[in-house]
Amino acid sequence: MTKLISKPPERAWLDVDLAALIRNARRFQELRKVPLLPMVKANGYGLGALAVARALEDMAPWGYGVATAAEGAELRSGGITRPIVVFTPLLPDRASVAGMQASALRPVIDDLDALSAWVEAGGGPFHIEIDTGMSRCGFRWHDTDALKELRGRLVRLPEWEGAFTHFHSADTDPDSSLEQLERFEDVLQSLGSRPPLVHYANSAAAGLELDASANLSRPGIFLYGGRAGTLDPEPVAKLRTRVVGLRRLRPGDTVSYGAEARVETDTTIATLSIGYADGVPRALGSRGLVELHGVIVPMVGRVTMDMLMVDAGRTPVAVGDVATVFGGRVSVDDQAALAGTVSYELLTRVSARVERRYQDS
Repeated sequence: MTKLISKPPERAWLDVDLAALIRNARRFQELRKVPLLPMVKANGYGLGALAVARALEDMAPWGYGVATAAEGAELRSGGITRPIVVFTPLLPDRASVAGMQASALRPVIDDLDALSAWVEAGGGPFHIEIDTGMSRCGFRWHDTDALKELRGRLVRLPEWEGAFTHFHSADTDPDSSLEQLERFEDVLQSLGSRPPLVHYANSAAAGLELDASANLSRPGIFLYGGRAGTLDPEPVAKLRTRVVGLRRLRPGDTVSYGAEARVETDTTIATLSIGYADGVPRALGSRGLVELHGVIVPMVGRVTMDMLMVDAGRTPVAVGDVATVFGGRVSVDDQAALAGTVSYELLTRVSARVERRYQDS
């Protein structure tokens, strides 16, 4: 496993604590009491899919979840041999099917045409999605005609490996999840049999009192340090940068594009070498917070492409000092709230030019 180097990069980087990620995974498994199908899509929620998957191997998960065949192929090329489920529904064309089969990936089937295309090409294990209220993908729970035909086909397909649904409000409305689960179980009963694998618990559902009908669970954001419903995980990722400039400002002096921000007292403005091209939302301009020498200081003025400014006030600061944008005293969830978004987006938008640095202890 890659260790943190002694000297941080000169510009911006993401410190990833893989040991904390594993502790979050263990806590999730203890809550659900079934093997994990961790979601490592979107480059492992921005942290690095291959590094995350290799760390999670210590948990002996059943497999991994991704969003695209290309993401699955990346894991395969990195040596991951466990089952990989691609959660974007399979398109019913030869190229899509061939791409899945080339890397031995499990497709998600959400319509009859896709099922036909998969089977006619020689198939392999697949998972069926049931839409119980998300209205995004899957066979609708009340589409009796489609479900009747699906039942007739599945009875002849031993490759039917799994079935699942996705809760839309597990973090805010537990009763809705119980209603969705009831719909899901009704569909499985109408299909005449259950596949070997059933899964529905995402991160937000980890703390819900659900029955024991599932034998896999699908943790996502909780693994990576984002709040999930009532559960608070350990922080995993810290977005860090350096102070590259200092300015002593007088009352009335302006800061950043548009001169929208003006300081009211004598103060020190520190320029940080990170901006929206690195993944810091422009919405954080004059709203976001940054940790500097253990003190929380405010962002001032617009976030620019490669830099942003903070009001250091009386905090001692020097060029080269390290500042933490999130993951320290300012959590990823709190920073996301200030930007009007969620931790998922803040993590996944960290750009490729921000170096990921890993520690495993």
